[in-house]
Amino acid sequence: MKYIVLMVALLIGVGTGLAQNFTRQDTLRGSITPERAWWDLNYYDLNVKVEPDKKFISGYNMVRYKVLEPAKILQIDLQEPMKIESVSEDGKKLKVISEGNAHFIHLKKKQVPGDYNEIKITYSGYPREAVRAPWDGGFSWKEDTKGNAFVATSCQGLGASVWWPNKDHMYDEVDSMRINVTVPKDLMDVSNGKLESVEENGDFKTYHWFVNNPINNYGVNVNMANYVHFDEVYIGEKGMLNLDYYVLPENLEKAKKQFAQTDMMLRAFEHWFGPYPFYEDGFKLVEVPYLGMEHQSSVTYGNQYENGYLGRDLSGTGWGLKFDFIIIHEAGHEWFANNITYKDIADMWIHEGFTAYSENLYLDYHFGTKAAEEYVIGTRANIRNDRPIIGPYNVNQSGSGDMYYKGANMLHTLRQLIEDDELWRQILRGLNTDFYHQTVTSVQIENYISDKTGKDLSAFFDQYLRTTLIPKLEYKTENGAITYRYVDIVKDFDMPVRIFVDNTEHWLFPNSEWKTETLEGNTITIDKNFYIASQKL
Repeated sequence: MKYIVLMVALLIGVGTGLAQNFTRQDTLRGSITPERAWWDLNYYDLNVKVEPDKKFISGYNMVRYKVLEPAKILQIDLQEPMKIESVSEDGKKLKVISEGNAHFIHLKKKQVPGDYNEIKITYSGYPREAVRAPWDGGFSWKEDTKGNAFVATSCQGLGASVWWPNKDHMYDEVDSMRINVTVPKDLMDVSNGKLESVEENGDFKTYHWFVNNPINNYGVNVNMANYVHFDEVYIGEKGMLNLDYYVLPENLEKAKKQFAQTDMMLRAFEHWFGPYPFYEDGFKLVEVPYLGMEHQSSVTYGNQYENGYLGRDLSGTGWGLKFDFIIIHEAGHEWFANNITYKDIADMWIHEGFTAYSENLYLDYHFGTKAAEEYVIGTRANIRNDRPIIGPYNVNQSGSGDMYYKGANMLHTLRQLIEDDELWRQILRGLNTDFYHQTVTSVQIENYISDKTGKDLSAFFDQYLRTTLIPKLEYKTENGAITYRYVDIVKDFDMPVRIFVDNTEHWLFPNSEWKTETLEGNTITIDKNFYIASQKL
């Protein structure tokens, strides 16, 4: 169990920073600054040459944007030790004033609302090397067992600007982009979207990828190795979906067996969440030298071709060994993270809570509701209640890592309150339809669920997202009656709870005040599907 807890701590490392002393750099990174607000991203044309023997990259990014308001200064982000070499507009060099990782570009051209303009940013450097990818982020410079370069990027939380210049705030997703990666000729690059062409140039090859759909910054990735490729076609809700797999040659047979779970994943998640959101870009699983990450249409995989989380069951129930954690969890992010994306990382629970919950929905679809219930309840052992799930806004700071399994158990509890599983399924599908390819806030998601259920869930969400308190049901029984109330709750928290009296279902409607009602029976059991504590007095 200690090993499992350690792995969970590593898994949620992006969200466990405790520092609350924020700097101007935090604000420049985490807020919608005036130099960001006046323009809307339209298109990136990213070109990067990767030289693994030097651990060096170089290239340029063409940034096309729509003018929303007149302005003269535009913020682009690129993190040290990477350097911007020049910025140009219509071939004319522009002045750049840098403040740490934020770079303020002084435009010459008049910015007319409604116009589409473009700048070219040339850059190079030795990007930050990831030490514990994917939790700290950067480039992973590794070698395979044959001594070939085995290289990959990961940058959630840290930001895509750790390796390429961009508008590094999640609120504004680019509408589409090209990713052109030049690598040594004996290697292959796999990035997001569809492969358009491969261009040979002496000792190097350039792989040209095109992403048809909006994509968040951290979802953009580069993966380099001596890959072998195999593929298949999935017939889903929107027709034919190309499934492409890129693995090291020595793992080909294992991959063909393990990646069969992709079909099972898609069937479960299309049932619960609606169509895979990126049919135009296909779906890829790509082997990398770290555990894995939810890069859009290019999900990275390093779970050693085992079920569970590196062979372990994070729930302690046995059900976690029925699926490959990385295939199911990271692919679940295609709906919650890549389709529906948080505007501010403070609301990262939208990604991780729903996706941790997707694990037990996968079990529900393939193994039944009882399996799903046991799994999600088992994951409660990993909840620490150290900080609220929602973090501080505008400083690029997430909340507690409890966003994973406390978030999942909150949603599982909500399913009990709704009682109608088909309504719950339609709400999950509705989220992915009504917020299709959008960035959102937690409040938007909360209000949507309240509206669709017809229940005021504001106190419910405040309780589980904005405090560390777990509602406790205190009760006592005497003379054929039960007296009960909630403690450790926020104002107006009055969540009903299901109990069993001698195995007969009964609902209580507690709040902060004592209530008494008659019950016929001797044994009272609180339904474990509700994430609450209880104490018999």
